[in-house]
Amino acid sequence: MIPVDNILFASEMIGAVRGIDPETGHYFDDTKRYVEAAHIDAAERYKIFEGNARRVYPRLDATLKMKGQ
Repeated sequence: MIPVDNILFASEMIGAVRGIDPETGHYFDDTKRYVEAAHIDAAERYKIFEGNARRVYPRLDATLKMKGQ
């Protein structure tokens, strides 16, 4: 099992890198697919994409909760 409690997903603004890898057909900045393809369960993916950020940034979590998210 990969320890994911200290991983935060981040990327550049969507479309910042407009180039497409001619070998794969994917945009060079499409990094989310690597996390989705990793052998980790849904709870671990949630931590990487959202849960860990909410834990590390409690004001962000509170703001999102106020907005119903």
